Amino acid sequence: MSNRAELIARFKEGPEVVEKAVAGLSDADLDRRPAPSEWTAREVVHHLADAELRSTVRLRQLLAEDAPTIQGYDEEQYARTLHYDRRSIEVSLAAIRAARASTAELLDLLTDADFARTGTHTESGPYSVDTWLELYAAHCHDHARQIIEAAAVSPTR
Repeated sequence: MSNRAELIARFKEGPEVVEKAVAGLSDADLDRRPAPSEWTAREVVHHLADAELRSTVRLRQLLAEDAPTIQGYDEEQYARTLHYDRRSIEVSLAAIRAARASTAELLDLLTDADFARTGTHTESGPYSVDTWLELYAAHCHDHARQIIEAAAVSPTR
């Protein structure tokens, strides 16, 4: 993959992008719901933390197990049962940073053969380390935009 180095660099900058997106936001900003079925900025941060922690396990499964099954999960159920709407974001921001730092160190050591390793995702089918990298290189950036948009919604909406 020719852009692998770019994807790894993007992956590494993810936590900073999220931290910038929430910098200076008040609790009211964090809890502003853009639409009835959309997540608040606070909920997005907690989703990111849980997704990033799961992503570290997924990558390790792909690398250390032969043809692993990568389990999908119900993100909405996580949000409801893990109290995304009531928790402080600080610990989740730290979890995002720690998960990314641990995995970034590993990514720097992988070979082409490592990136070609595959498993099967229960929801999307064939799933390689390269596929994993493409998804997670964008994950924090995509959700940082979502945080900015959610916090910017007019309070009177």
